[in-house]
Amino acid sequence: MTRDSSYLHKAATKVPEVTLGFWIVKIAATTLGETGGDSVTMTLDWGYLTGTAIFLAALIIFVALQVVSSRFRPFLYWATIAASTTFGTTMADFADRSLGVGYSGGSAILLTLVVGTLALWRWSAGSVSVDTVATPKVEIFYWATITFSQTLGTALGDWMADSTGLGYGGGALVFGAGLAILAFLYFWTDVSGVLLFWAAFILTRPLGATVGDFLDKPVHDGGLAFSRPLASAIIAAFIVLCILVLPQRPARHPQQIGEERSLGREDHARRGAMREQAPRLIGEAALGRANPPAAA
Repeated sequence: MTRDSSYLHKAATKVPEVTLGFWIVKIAATTLGETGGDSVTMTLDWGYLTGTAIFLAALIIFVALQVVSSRFRPFLYWATIAASTTFGTTMADFADRSLGVGYSGGSAILLTLVVGTLALWRWSAGSVSVDTVATPKVEIFYWATITFSQTLGTALGDWMADSTGLGYGGGALVFGAGLAILAFLYFWTDVSGVLLFWAAFILTRPLGATVGDFLDKPVHDGGLAFSRPLASAIIAAFIVLCILVLPQRPARHPQQIGEERSLGREDHARRGAMREQAPRLIGEAALGRANPPAAA
């Protein structure tokens, strides 16, 4: 195995396989990002700018640890995801409410950043599939895209809940329906799985955001008025439980899959040759027993 091949095998294991369990934890992490971000900026009243700075620092630290890690570590990976969701929450709120960009303006800017990052990633690496996240450069693209998509999701969730009149419950239903459509396209059409993954990744963020808002916003605003810190603690405990219970398998790089298929073909050919040679070998063994060599 070459040095590059060995590196790919190690680096690829740092990204989880995309399964149903992945999406369950992802939605829970986005909900935690909403309630956790609001706990700092609203409940503690530290403000959007301070909250954004705190969670940006946490995100940078976790991404650095993720990049230098030698293998897939589920708790580190999901801690990084949670950091990106909380940063996305406070950043979107800061842009929308403190800078006056507005929900629609912020969503447009962030959508441009997501599409631009994906385009630059594809131009640089040739693919934006999460299965190819196997070098530090691609990992940076991966986490940049995730962070922009999390922030976009927050802005979309707030826009859907506040500007359209649907409220938090209605917004959750809309994004849930969007995810159901993506699932249908994935299982019953030939639409690119990579495209559908990133679309689903973006839509799970506003779904989590609207669920988070539904949990902690006042009753007269359409929420359940749960304590934000308490809601955050419950969701965090649920995430930990999911990581412990649900399978957390590392994703495999396409080169790994190709090598495994090649080894499988070689093994199949070897077994076929043995089956073809078996009658001859058995016959020779039988003749040897029937006609033992004469004694010297």
